[in-house]
Amino acid sequence: MIEQLKDFNAEKKIEDITTWIKEWFDNNGPTASAVIGLSGGKDSTIVAALLAKALGKDRVVGVLMPDGEQKDIDDSKKVAELLGIKHHVVNIKPAMDGYREMMKAAGVELGKDAIINTPPRMRMATLYGVAQSLPNGGRVANTCNKSEDYVGYSTKYGDAAGDFSPCSDFTVTEMRMIGDALGLPNELIHKTPSDGLSGMSDEDKLGFTYDMLDKYIFTGVCEDEEIKQKIDRLHKINLHKLQLMPMFKQ
Repeated sequence: MIEQLKDFNAEKKIEDITTWIKEWFDNNGPTASAVIGLSGGKDSTIVAALLAKALGKDRVVGVLMPDGEQKDIDDSKKVAELLGIKHHVVNIKPAMDGYREMMKAAGVELGKDAIINTPPRMRMATLYGVAQSLPNGGRVANTCNKSEDYVGYSTKYGDAAGDFSPCSDFTVTEMRMIGDALGLPNELIHKTPSDGLSGMSDEDKLGFTYDMLDKYIFTGVCEDEEIKQKIDRLHKINLHKLQLMPMFKQ
């Protein structure tokens, strides 16, 4: 356990987050629903549970967005059923196939990063399509956490986007504690995190564990100098994802 988290009160944080969600919707969509992409991972599961707790299950809409087949889509369905929220399954494969063909026809050969990051952007466009089609409107929930944001492990204008972000100030360690306090299934909250895009786990792709990252975020200490330098480099080059777009002022 990280020393700084020994007094972390997950139950109190849940109360604080749900109060914040209620107040945000009172000011930014009193009758609107929250729209959230359900990946089956811990973050979207936890955020969806917090939304249902804050707004009531009838004001939460989950969207499952496989790109063809998704091996853990049953986890996403389990979340929707567990919380009792309405959900849609929108397969983005036809749109992605069309996008790839469109770019190919234009003579553009998609690079590796474009291949990996375009589906999250298509999913965000889908979430806004659902949100803007609801009778009383919708507000899209961002499901990023502080650990991922710190090293830029998100797609700009993809999963890094949204209208409000209930949990982006909580590390992976804190999110797991919140998920456990919410009574959510252990197999969802503690499953090996993966972006579902690269075929690798988050930690394999990053080259370090979230436990190491969270300790560094809280203490500034990392015993492995090479990993410390990697974390610092990722943080620096990805800050643009967290900052407002630079604007020239006359």
